[in-house]
Amino acid sequence: MSSGAQRGARWALLVTAGLVIVGVFLQAYFIAAYTFGAGEDALDAHRGIGHSVEGLAVLAFLAALVAYWKAWAKIAPAFALALISVVQVGFADADEWVAGFHGLLALVILILAHAVVQRTVRDLGLGRHGDASH
Repeated sequence: MSSGAQRGARWALLVTAGLVIVGVFLQAYFIAAYTFGAGEDALDAHRGIGHSVEGLAVLAFLAALVAYWKAWAKIAPAFALALISVVQVGFADADEWVAGFHGLLALVILILAHAVVQRTVRDLGLGRHGDASH
């Protein structure tokens, strides 16, 4: 695979994982707004963004496959991100206490997406360079 394709896939990975992070924060806002009386529109926004986050996580995994082909340790966090994003949605309709895993796994998704972004930023050569005092 060409290094140009891998670099492009790393940029796609950075963008999709970054959007997952933004989406999780938006979901937290909308579900809190719904809980405190904002109405069905807030719940609909939470659900809609949730489906987008799930799709973005799967796209991040596909981008990681291209970006890091055969470097399974670098692909694993993106795979976990996609897998947990898909599983997490299923807990939303579970019974009372089990449904709590829906919210808990959202935190796991946030942490995984952050890890993917950090690694990708480093691999793209972005961020701090040289003197650490800046």
